[in-house]
Amino acid sequence: MGQEFHGPELMCQLVGPALRDGVRLSGGPALSAGDVACAFYGDVFLEPGARGGDVPPWDEFDVETGFEAELLEAWWEYAASVDSRVEGPDEQGARGAVGYAASRPLLNRRVRAALNALTGSRFFEKVSDRLLIFALKQVRRYMTEPGVRAAARERVAKAVGAETRVMVAHSLGSVVAYEALCANPQLPVTDFVTVGSPLGLRSVIFDRLDPAPVDGWGLWPAGVQAWTNIADPGDVVALAGVLVDRFGDRVRDVTITNGARMHDLLRYLTAPSVGTAIARGVTDANGLGEAEALT
Repeated sequence: MGQEFHGPELMCQLVGPALRDGVRLSGGPALSAGDVACAFYGDVFLEPGARGGDVPPWDEFDVETGFEAELLEAWWEYAASVDSRVEGPDEQGARGAVGYAASRPLLNRRVRAALNALTGSRFFEKVSDRLLIFALKQVRRYMTEPGVRAAARERVAKAVGAETRVMVAHSLGSVVAYEALCANPQLPVTDFVTVGSPLGLRSVIFDRLDPAPVDGWGLWPAGVQAWTNIADPGDVVALAGVLVDRFGDRVRDVTITNGARMHDLLRYLTAPSVGTAIARGVTDANGLGEAEALT
């Protein structure tokens, strides 16, 4: 999310040390820089050859009906449930974003109330309206634009090497990674670690996955032997942070606390529980094997 100006090497300079620290702090093996690779797809949201500019001065009039309004409503509802400072949607009327869709002026007021509530929450307090709307639009584009979706998944699949055993995925990246693993069952990844993942969010995410859930259950990625999902309860993007009730009891859900930066990737990666999950995949019976991690 919002990484259009980065690339895989720069990403690894930022997240690689955090991932290696997390494994070390968990008591796992010492990994080298070469043991970690990063998949980058931020530029697929741009026109070919283009560079992103400043985020447009978006406001409530720019939040689209349907997907964007529904996702905003879900964030608002969960933020109110975990932050006493946030006035919940019910206090604004029980009609909801879907109920207001037939009337754009009414929806605008509903969206304005949601933006005011979220930017006043602990989770979004340093995020402007335009950045919050930018996030909504990036998620919507991935979930609804086939070209963007296919390109992002292809980047992830191509970043997997013959020795890659662990895939670590954060936020929207966990959706991209899950779909890439399902679409490429030949990949050698055995351990999947998701952090701050919205994969369990019904309607806008879970029900729109490719492959689609069957009888209310998400498909298990072929080849994956262990899936650990880790979330901070205050992480609004991850919502409840539990995937066992969407993908089955083979998922191991773990709860951690990231302090004031609940959704921050580096906070997640340096958590010992995340390091333990990664170490499990890169360590064999004789110690560190010829394996690497992809984030």
